[in-house]
Amino acid sequence: MAAAEFIIGASKPEQFPAETVPEIAFLGRSNVGKSSLINRLLNQKGLARTSATPGCTQAIQFYRVEGGWMFVDLPGYGFAKAPRDFVRSWKDLIESYLTTRQSLGLCLLLLDSRRGWMEMDLELKDWLQHWQRPYAVVATKFDKLKTQRDRSESMAALGKGDPTHTPLTFSALSGQGVREIWQAISTIKTNRP
Repeated sequence: MAAAEFIIGASKPEQFPAETVPEIAFLGRSNVGKSSLINRLLNQKGLARTSATPGCTQAIQFYRVEGGWMFVDLPGYGFAKAPRDFVRSWKDLIESYLTTRQSLGLCLLLLDSRRGWMEMDLELKDWLQHWQRPYAVVATKFDKLKTQRDRSESMAALGKGDPTHTPLTFSALSGQGVREIWQAISTIKTNRP
């Protein structure tokens, strides 16, 4: 596991840090487990703030990771306990980040394995493909699927939503999938300036 430190919570593009290392962006619906995944990958409980309340992450959070990476936790989309104007500004901020960062090496698109692809997830996937942003699909909360049948049905449904990407399964509770996600991260190429 790599050590990491919080750099900045950017609420406008001018606050984005200089592009010096490859960046890994964590994207997904509110409360899908982006911050939990970051904490588990880095084995640093509490580094990225988690909450049972959707919409906890309200700025783009940058974390410098030992070994030459930047993890970037983006605000979730969908239901969030925040005023509409704030949610609209998050969308603009996220779009600015995703379209302008030369150092963005990989987007991790997180889906709740119990719910599968939802309309907003499919829109984001199509958007990433349109902008030719490399991405991997991560099925979170996999431990909450109790039977092998549930797990098999979830994987089949996730595969139909994006036949080009086999989802990586993840459990924040057990750590399942951490090694495979690190493998995906370590193979990225970037167009660093």
